[in-house]
Amino acid sequence: MKDYDNAVAFLGQWGRFQLIFFFLLCSTIVPNGFGAFTLIFLTDVPSHQNLSALGYIPGRDVNLTDLEQENCVDGWSYSKDIYESTVVSEFDLVCSDQWKRPFTTLIFFLGVVFGSFFSGQLSDRYGRKLVLFVTMAVQTVFVFVQAFATSWVVFIILLFINGLAQINYLAALVLGAEVLTGNERIFFSSLGSCLAFAIGYMMLPLFAYFLRDWKSLLYALSVPSVVFIPLWWFVPESPRWLISQGRVEEAEAILRKAAKWNKVQAPNAIFEDCSVTKAETHSKEQYTVLDLLRLIFCSKFSSNFATIYIFDVARFSLCAGYFGLSFNAAQLSADPYISCFLAALVEIPAYISSWVALRYLPRRLSLIGCFLLGALPLFFIQLVPENLSNLSLTLELVGKYAFTTGISLIFAYVAELYPTVLRNTATGICMAVSRIGSCVSPFVLNLRVYFTYLPYIILGSLAVLSAFATLFLPESFKQPLPETIQQVEERDLWCCDS
Repeated sequence: MKDYDNAVAFLGQWGRFQLIFFFLLCSTIVPNGFGAFTLIFLTDVPSHQNLSALGYIPGRDVNLTDLEQENCVDGWSYSKDIYESTVVSEFDLVCSDQWKRPFTTLIFFLGVVFGSFFSGQLSDRYGRKLVLFVTMAVQTVFVFVQAFATSWVVFIILLFINGLAQINYLAALVLGAEVLTGNERIFFSSLGSCLAFAIGYMMLPLFAYFLRDWKSLLYALSVPSVVFIPLWWFVPESPRWLISQGRVEEAEAILRKAAKWNKVQAPNAIFEDCSVTKAETHSKEQYTVLDLLRLIFCSKFSSNFATIYIFDVARFSLCAGYFGLSFNAAQLSADPYISCFLAALVEIPAYISSWVALRYLPRRLSLIGCFLLGALPLFFIQLVPENLSNLSLTLELVGKYAFTTGISLIFAYVAELYPTVLRNTATGICMAVSRIGSCVSPFVLNLRVYFTYLPYIILGSLAVLSAFATLFLPESFKQPLPETIQQVEERDLWCCDS
């Protein structure tokens, strides 16, 4: 089969079909901007009465040995200056139960990890569109249902399921990379999808500001998805994926409909020399994560385990830095709504930078720059005097900018390395590994109780290590997306011994 991009070149660039597809797909990503960041407000701790809240310092103003300690049998009285209620005040996640706060975040990200791993295989087997639509529906339902949780245990179970469904972002990213071509693909992968995410992220503090009760906030966050779900069903399946499954006629039907929308003439035979055989693509039953592992461990791309480890460390450190600084947003100023909005706003220039880098710069050079730019502010922030809080805020936002740019780059990078038949599985594993970094981020932030700057030192050191390791990754800049394993092997990214 001739190159896919050449085969569909008759559609042109940014026709009616591409524009509608672009905006519909971007709209599926907006709710992901709420996602985990909702927990910034749901799990924030309202002020509650204790000696520390009254300004007393244990060991100096209060002799703890003279105080009889007991559990708070009558419950807590929480301040309503900022929040009407949060999950913390609802289920009393303070004192001996304060460990449940970071554990709640961990549960959400564990859901994302499991969802990322299995959704890739499901999407490669059953199609990008079906997985995208189902996960969006599940996500919408469980965001709404969470508000009816009667206990913390019920809440985290529902939160885990919500986390499972967050991988609609992955299906949308792969679908966009496979349907769009050339600069359209780069614009969607590096800017369009990311800006949609940032829009949802910036909407979150606005919702939270006007809806300060955690249940009302969850009700409201489910509304955008309910409105758009009927429209999302009109997103077409990936023609690339259909061809990889031997469903050439269906792929051509989608492209002929696109040609009508763009008011251009489609050729009589779009894929005239297409013959899907086992030599080109395995049958849909054969492609599993084991095929991906065989490619990884029997290849020139990864001549030893260290190369795969490098990729995982890079993704891990990016996600740990990104979510660590994002969740720290509530601590950046006295107003958590302004802090969260600033952390979201900085993502706009980050995604624009990522788009420029993907168009004009090699992938390795771009990633190394992101790691170093993210690490340096985290080291310098330790030198800032306490009375210069605005400077500390600026440095942390620079670090957030760099990690955000890197997150955007690395997912596009991975999508470029793998063949169509395994792209979604590979990207899913990429997301699963990176989300382990997000799982540990709330616990890294808690290390500040031992040393204020310890979280910054850890995240900065990981970034420096990853910058050095990225030197050994393969380059994919200005190379066409591979369709089959055979094309990947011929491109010398992989060279498996059969």
